[in-house]
Amino acid sequence: MKTVGALLVILYSPILFAQTGEWKSLFNGQDLTGWVDVNTSPGTWFVEDGILKCTGLPIGVMRSDRQYENFILEVEWMHHEPGGNSGVFVWSEGKAFDHRRLPRGVEVQMLELEWPKIHDKDPAYVSGELFGSFGLEVTPENPRGKRSKSTEFRCKGRGEWNKYVVVCVDGNVKLSINGKFVNGIRDAEIRKGYLCLESEGAPIWFRNIRILELPSSGPASHQIASIVD
Repeated sequence: MKTVGALLVILYSPILFAQTGEWKSLFNGQDLTGWVDVNTSPGTWFVEDGILKCTGLPIGVMRSDRQYENFILEVEWMHHEPGGNSGVFVWSEGKAFDHRRLPRGVEVQMLELEWPKIHDKDPAYVSGELFGSFGLEVTPENPRGKRSKSTEFRCKGRGEWNKYVVVCVDGNVKLSINGKFVNGIRDAEIRKGYLCLESEGAPIWFRNIRILELPSSGPASHQIASIVD
């Protein structure tokens, strides 16, 4: 899979990509197996009633225990406060440097619908923006500066579950929000790295996190995030 055309085949041929491998759960509903705290606290992430819950404090991330290259990621999430902020990082570093709390990577934004009103920002923020964090170079498909905004507002507000499907292939990312693909970026400079879940100031819940790995295209060494312990 070495072209954007191959990515489109994946997006629109579910029978084909379902046969390329097996879905793997990234959350077992019981504990944090498979995840590593990077810079939050022992109480930031916990499991209750089969749901992965995050207090939102301190700001930081936990990461997957291994890197991923080409894949389809499914995750459901729900905010509980007006203006809640979070996200999932793909192809990211597995660490955050001293001068910042979040990693470099491609962020898939998860904002509660009242965030723009509270912070006097463009409403385009709230529905699954995609962008390279901390200078990671990407090409936005629907530009809002260096970020890519969704073509439709499809996220639900606090107290309701949202479902993201994130297709990541050869430096290209496509995002489906609640059943429809509405955003994308191309040409990410990093094409293999860690997944990170973000704690950013407000409680958020996650469930049904699973991944389908796709064949490697052999990224160059400079396109792979550094391995961390």
